[in-house]
Amino acid sequence: MPQLQSVVINDRKSTPVAHTFTPRDIRDGVGTVIETTGVPVGNSRLSISLSQVATSGRYKAVLKLAVPVVATQVVNGVSTPVVQRTAFADVGFTFDSTSSEAERNDLVGMLANSLAVGQVLVNDTVVKLQGVY
Repeated sequence: MPQLQSVVINDRKSTPVAHTFTPRDIRDGVGTVIETTGVPVGNSRLSISLSQVATSGRYKAVLKLAVPVVATQVVNGVSTPVVQRTAFADVGFTFDSTSSEAERNDLVGMLANSLAVGQVLVNDTVVKLQGVY
């Protein structure tokens, strides 16, 4: 069983920036790590959970990432951080209880590779917001 621990994730800038997420808490089986900005409203959050569906015996792993964009608002000379918008990503995996570790590893690898810049169908739909035709 993996312990809640720091995770370092690179973004896609021309010179990638490493984002360090540190453990925040575990609630109801969901582990959360955050990248802190010093102001909690601006923290990026990455969460992960695993559950087993009672009726089917399948395992379900869910990974969620939330990255807010924060600006400073000045009202009557008082500066306050305000979330302008938040980008969300939800990734879910469902595996049969008879699946092998190799099968799960292959699926995760295929999904990770589908997110590469060179995978035009996925990249241009998700990043460039272009419709599929």
